[in-house]
Amino acid sequence: MEKYKLGDICEIVSGSTPKTNIDEYWEGTIKWITPAELNDDTYIITDSVRKITELAVKKTGLKSFPEGTVILSSRAPIGKVAIAGCEMYCNQGFKNLICSKKINNKYLYWFLKGNTVFLNSLGRGATFKELSKSIVSNIEINLPDIVYQKKAVETLEKVSEIIALRKRELSSLDDLIKARFVEMFGNPATPGDKFKTCKLGEVADVKSSHRVFTTEFVAEGVPFYRGTEIGVLASGQQPEDSYRISMEHYRKIASDDSKPMRGDLLLPSICNKGQVWMVDTDEPFYYKDGRVLCISPERSVFDSRYLQFYMKLRTEAEYPKLGSGSTFAEFKIFQLKELEVDIPPMNSQKSFDLFADQVDKSKVAIQKALDKTQMLFDSLMQEYFG
Repeated sequence: MEKYKLGDICEIVSGSTPKTNIDEYWEGTIKWITPAELNDDTYIITDSVRKITELAVKKTGLKSFPEGTVILSSRAPIGKVAIAGCEMYCNQGFKNLICSKKINNKYLYWFLKGNTVFLNSLGRGATFKELSKSIVSNIEINLPDIVYQKKAVETLEKVSEIIALRKRELSSLDDLIKARFVEMFGNPATPGDKFKTCKLGEVADVKSSHRVFTTEFVAEGVPFYRGTEIGVLASGQQPEDSYRISMEHYRKIASDDSKPMRGDLLLPSICNKGQVWMVDTDEPFYYKDGRVLCISPERSVFDSRYLQFYMKLRTEAEYPKLGSGSTFAEFKIFQLKELEVDIPPMNSQKSFDLFADQVDKSKVAIQKALDKTQMLFDSLMQEYFG
């Protein structure tokens, strides 16, 4: 297996942005993409959000790249990858690779997609990191023969599709729970007069934690969750890593009612997108003051699962209105305390809890299958690209 520099087996091209203040350059029919249009699931891209005109191409000297070109974002952010499904143009945020006959474009796509961390480590710049044409040209790849490349691509595509299918199944089950909730209780984003209401602060303890300083973090100890980790937990995943505090310090600051209990709800105060975690563990942990808020409902009034989904839908729809802040929206304790919430009969809440629990069992089985398939995919990427 020979090693090549990408610059030796690909033509590397970029683009630019026509002047945005010249109307005649825009609202045309020619496809022109930016890094913002690529996401983690993008594979073949065939359209763009904005279109430019032939005049823009002529006056600015833009050069297109052909169908099959591997598109690599080189800044803001580095490492988004796709393949052009047709002839396109782009802005200056890309270093695109037109493959020679030595390398299969889809093989290169998977190589780059599996090396996002490495690509980011190559970024240079004082204001923001960027990959130059020279840096991309000097990236090395071990290249098997073209037949092997195509077989590797075929295998990766099959496994990747299974992963995508599992993710769609999980998403469908989430939608099922949401639909059942709305069917039973209505949409919290558009409150009606079907149920009794009261202020959340009257039927729940809304609070945060004691301050923990960065100098108090330790290598081993009790997990300390910020809003980021709470968001991960709310999605049903476990944080890959988290800060920690000593057990001694935990016992000192969690000795009062700031310690969350099983069934309490935690949500990030900033950039909340319906991320509400219902505490499902008795293991010790602590959380960041101010940036994570805790709702401890009266168990005689609320079933925790009902309130979790109520708050998920409510915050997802109304975060920009509920949040306050001069530079960014942020939930405050006093706002949540004043929030009018619906209180359905407890038997209805329990019925929803039972339904959601049954769906969650299906989600656990699918998640296990997804994790197993992801492990297979990761091992294949290691085998093919090292």
